[in-house]
Amino acid sequence: MQRDYSTGRYTSVAIILHWVMALGIAALVAMGLAMTHLKLDPARLFQLYQLHKSIGVTVFLAAFLRLAWRLSHRPPDLPETMPTVEKAAARSGHFLLYAFLFALPVTGWALVSASAFNIPTVLYGIAPWPDLPVLPTLADKAPVEALLKLIHAYGAYALTAIVAVHAAAALRHHFIIRDDVLRRMLPRRGQPRVGLSPRKERSP
Repeated sequence: MQRDYSTGRYTSVAIILHWVMALGIAALVAMGLAMTHLKLDPARLFQLYQLHKSIGVTVFLAAFLRLAWRLSHRPPDLPETMPTVEKAAARSGHFLLYAFLFALPVTGWALVSASAFNIPTVLYGIAPWPDLPVLPTLADKAPVEALLKLIHAYGAYALTAIVAVHAAAALRHHFIIRDDVLRRMLPRRGQPRVGLSPRKERSP
């Protein structure tokens, strides 16, 4: 007997914001590794830092919009066949994702604000972004900047790990369990297929 594994679809707004943040995080991780591990000329490094800050602010604002949308639009339910412990893990994972999506940009923002170089942030070379209060006026910025740099770096590693687990869980649902958990977040037209079973039963 086949079971209905359909769990509905996320709204178009939720899907767009999800993938904007996903692509933004991937770009930020790649740029962060390049800025800290590659020997780049100062001009290229400056451009990379500015783009990193611009995308970081974009992800930060998208996270606010995504949370507001989630609070006002109920997401699809998790599959009824999903064990209780996995449902709890999924909810905890989402909570951690949101926590880091807000905390990490704030630490980056604070890091830029406390920088001894005092380089202004101009989003995508167009819109100026202000520093956080107090930090630019510190008498001795060096220890604060060093601490914030450490927090931001380890926070980035932690977020990368959480995103990797999140992606692995989605792929497990799609390729092993074969339910609609991943499909309902994919940006495609039309409604998801229903009546999808983990395995197709062959007729005798």
